[in-house]
Amino acid sequence: MTIQLPEKLQCLFSPSRYKILYGGRGGAKSMSIARALLIQGAQKRHKILCAREIQKSIQDSVHSLLVEQIEELGLQNFYQVQKSTIIGKNGTEFIFAGLRANIANIKSIPNISRAWIEEAQSATAANIKTLALTVRAADSEVWLSFNPDLEDDPVYQEYVIDPPDDAIVAKINYSDNPFFPEVLRKEMESDKRKNPASFDHIWLGKPRKAVEGAVFAAEIVLAYEEHRITRVVPVAGVPVHTFWDLGQSDNTAIWFAQVVGLEYRLIDYYQASGEKMAHYVNVLAERNYSYGQHCLPHDAEHDQQAALSSIKQQLMTALQNNPKLGNSVRVVPRIAKKALGIDKARTIFAQCLFDKERTKDGLTCLRHYAYAKNPETGKVSKEPKHDDWSHGADAFLCFAQHFKPQKPVVKTVEPGYYAQTSYHRN
Repeated sequence: MTIQLPEKLQCLFSPSRYKILYGGRGGAKSMSIARALLIQGAQKRHKILCAREIQKSIQDSVHSLLVEQIEELGLQNFYQVQKSTIIGKNGTEFIFAGLRANIANIKSIPNISRAWIEEAQSATAANIKTLALTVRAADSEVWLSFNPDLEDDPVYQEYVIDPPDDAIVAKINYSDNPFFPEVLRKEMESDKRKNPASFDHIWLGKPRKAVEGAVFAAEIVLAYEEHRITRVVPVAGVPVHTFWDLGQSDNTAIWFAQVVGLEYRLIDYYQASGEKMAHYVNVLAERNYSYGQHCLPHDAEHDQQAALSSIKQQLMTALQNNPKLGNSVRVVPRIAKKALGIDKARTIFAQCLFDKERTKDGLTCLRHYAYAKNPETGKVSKEPKHDDWSHGADAFLCFAQHFKPQKPVVKTVEPGYYAQTSYHRN
């Protein structure tokens, strides 16, 4: 049987443990994978798992796409389409599952020879790894297809930037698809003309710097462009200040920062959930920085029922018992409106340098910190969402509220001398 595939997607018929196909809209990735799996399943008996991170019903799967391609390829007499599976005359079987809800069950499925994870950008790296360890039949393969979302997403980093051994990695865009439909071409050209940033992400498969509606999207993009997300070496002799947001059943987050000249250097970040103050004191000690002020949010002065003391009191007691951790604790006053805190953070952002590795989790929080959007009306709320990312962002707001943006002050000097600069901060 002869089938038409874009040239770049002919790699689907080359043996390889991993096949990683990513890129923008219109590249025919999903259609080509469906065709290739149907052909391979007709040539040889396979058990083929078609998965995605969340699948609430068979309608969420690629079942209908496979049915469509069975008809396109004229394989109706070979494949029997059932409600939740597809069976070939030679025993080939297509099964469908969501990883998040079924990863334990998937681990018990024997003899999977092909696993296709569609929209893999939404899957966790842990679930993909677990699935890969499950797919261990002879000559078995794991296929990933996705349009990249964020640059720091684990799937993009682990399967595109630093892929596993024995992997074919191919970026597929509309320009690689000779069968690109005219109706999509018109959409593409409209986006290219009206929304260049959106065009790069949607059609060229370039990862975004922040999620849609991210509070600090523009600031993060500028930080990348100005190379302020880089390797930042702590400066000896300069105190390290910490900035906290407190969680009980959810995350407690801590940023570590130094002030060097006119720069705020975010050198480290830590977050954890469900831990007591002793845990975070150990984190401070393990990092072995020379500490300045530890800045806590306003609720740090509230007594905690279980501990019979406030977070501020607990931290001050810990500092008294370990002088190497510094001796200064400040509670940053509550700001009247979250929007004012966000404005302060935006103002100070341009003077911030971030260590790319040690603050990676904190940067992920800032990239995901977004305003809630009503999916039905499209209306955007005035307040950011409270979710897994908000604590790291709120700790950054604590940092911004503590410091004032530094303004260079040019001193008057005699002719022939270089002007000296100083800076203001509280």
